[in-house]
Amino acid sequence: MATKRILVVDNEEYIQEVAKICLETVANWEVITASSGREGIEKAETEQPDAILLDVMMPDMDGLATFQKLQANPMTQAIPVFLLTAKIQAADRRHYTELGVKDAIAKPFEPLDLAHQIARALNWNL
Repeated sequence: MATKRILVVDNEEYIQEVAKICLETVANWEVITASSGREGIEKAETEQPDAILLDVMMPDMDGLATFQKLQANPMTQAIPVFLLTAKIQAADRRHYTELGVKDAIAKPFEPLDLAHQIARALNWNL
């Protein structure tokens, strides 16, 4: 089985590092990072990850705008996207699901459970 590749897009370097360490350690996945929506879109096109973790609150292009651009691009529209968000209510979850987001993960996330949340949502074995 090929190693899963996850793209983490977050403007906070600390969040990128925590997610990277957790996903590599717990799941043995390869993690690619990006610090902005634009960089995330470029890396999604070139790297073709198996899933994307995308922060909602980012300067310039926020997570939802980034997600819409990923969905509009034939090269990236099939990649499952998880939103990382500090604010999440049931109504937000429904809205994200309607948009086509795979799942929303609350920040701060539980580092050791992050890989399990992603694997569960995508029916991947860990």
